[in-house]
Amino acid sequence: MTGRHGRIWTSPLRVRRAPAWERQAPTWREARPALIAGALRRAAARPSGNWYVVGASREIAARDRPYGRTVAGVEVVLWRARDGSLRAGPGVCPHLGAPLRDSRVVCGTLLCHWHGLALDGGPRAGWEPYPVHDDGVLVWVRLDAAGGGPALERPVVPVRPGAGSAVDAVFTAVGRCEPEDVVANRLDPWHGSWFHPYAFVGLKVVGTPGGEADDGFAVEVSFKVAGRLVVPVRAVFTAPEPRTVVMHITDGEGAGSVVETHATPLTAPGADAPRTAVVEAVVAASDRRGFALARAAAPVLRPLMRRTAGRLWRDDLAYAERRWSLRSTGRFPG
Repeated sequence: MTGRHGRIWTSPLRVRRAPAWERQAPTWREARPALIAGALRRAAARPSGNWYVVGASREIAARDRPYGRTVAGVEVVLWRARDGSLRAGPGVCPHLGAPLRDSRVVCGTLLCHWHGLALDGGPRAGWEPYPVHDDGVLVWVRLDAAGGGPALERPVVPVRPGAGSAVDAVFTAVGRCEPEDVVANRLDPWHGSWFHPYAFVGLKVVGTPGGEADDGFAVEVSFKVAGRLVVPVRAVFTAPEPRTVVMHITDGEGAGSVVETHATPLTAPGADAPRTAVVEAVVAASDRRGFALARAAAPVLRPLMRRTAGRLWRDDLAYAERRWSLRSTGRFPG
């Protein structure tokens, strides 16, 4: 089909008959535990700069209410100043310990709802701010005491499509596990077609890490749309820092799009019952002319994108929680 300007339009959809679930080619031989563990170990050794993802930028949009999150056992409060910039610091009032997440923001100043202590984001009465970064999709906070490593001026933010050419959505879920269990799940692409047959067809790992210079998993996979209709793509999974795994679509429909999975510990290190927040950002882009309509319909698309991510993470959090349960009792075979 030829468009108005003489360009040939081709559909990204393909028809593919998926084999019965039990007739798929087994992937357990290729999914070598040592290979996954090696990628996980290299990810853990990369610098994070002590930065943690706390949530979506648009979640922290209200000008009259703060946003609270516990990160690595530390209560954190964030709010918007009058000019829209972010402020962050301890979530415990230095006066008598009130939870600042329940307070109010008036003209960019956080007012404690117990006794009215006013915080404008600068040091006051023993309250010290935390470095904070808004990358346009996600908000990060730097906790040097919790991170314990060398501080970086900015977090390690993955390369994304330009803000004006993409649609983004952020999904958050919480599981009983540690960040490494979430990262390990994402560094095991072989489970895709077996564990998520409703979403993927014919997932094949075509490249594995070759060391620091080439430390990604390349896959060819078809995303299910409806019935036998699928969209085939090629993607690469990398871990740019200890708590982040990024899937870059490198070929096929949506090339240049990314899915970022960030694992933020909610409990302090070594907790008996650890809890981790999975914050997944999908930043979708396309060079198709009709994608401008998708950007215009972003408020409608975002709930659908979050619902898709939620279905996958219902399964993947069970994977991560099971991995932690086995690790914590000395039963993990990997």
